[in-house]
Amino acid sequence: MRALGVVWGVAGVAAVLVYAAASLGSHALQALAAGLGPLEWTVLTLNTAFMAWAEGYRGFQRRFSPRVAARALNLYEEPTATRLLLAPFFCVGYFGATRRLQRTVWLGTGLIVLAVLAFNRLDQPWRGILDAGVMVGLMWGTVSLLWASWATFRERRAMVGAEVPASAGL
Repeated sequence: MRALGVVWGVAGVAAVLVYAAASLGSHALQALAAGLGPLEWTVLTLNTAFMAWAEGYRGFQRRFSPRVAARALNLYEEPTATRLLLAPFFCVGYFGATRRLQRTVWLGTGLIVLAVLAFNRLDQPWRGILDAGVMVGLMWGTVSLLWASWATFRERRAMVGAEVPASAGL
């Protein structure tokens, strides 16, 4: 059950990232199909490069993915019925986490929702241009999540702390 819980946790998080990237990819393709002018190509290139670095590398590879992998290892080592059932939510840090991590996760979720609402109001090609950068970041995040999980379980040692409080019984 522990191994199944870990697979459910990591695969569930990865599936959300892939789903979001695929949804955004359709908007990016629409923008490209409509044709872009020189300014739009410049913004697309700069935004995509920036999002690869900021979201993909700094956000996912350096922070989010190693922490999700560490929490998946903690799930494996200290499983509970609630953690196994809600493994993706546990691995991200929605529960069974330090207050700091829970605040970060909930605040981040709120900011993502606000960004989605704002981006949905943009007309093409600008929506597609911005979505292309986010899509690249999400795909980078998916690959880094799978790599971090593989490396963590290969070594049976987390790259970062799991941020699970000592009294977390859930």
